[in-house]
Amino acid sequence: MTAVAKGPAGYFPSIEKKYGRPITEWKDLIRSSPLTKHMELVSWLKTEHGLGHGHANALVAHTLAENTGK
Repeated sequence: MTAVAKGPAGYFPSIEKKYGRPITEWKDLIRSSPLTKHMELVSWLKTEHGLGHGHANALVAHTLAENTGK
């Protein structure tokens, strides 16, 4: 039996399917952005890359949590 991803990572399969980019690429984009605040990054992903709010929020939350070790 495979484990089902919970939290923000639960969105990852649908993000990859809908936008055609692997999660690692999205995370690299977030990390390379000069923006650092959560909602600034979410807004940037929505306006510049066409992501929906939930998908952008999940990517940013997961990436920032990784960066801070949470």
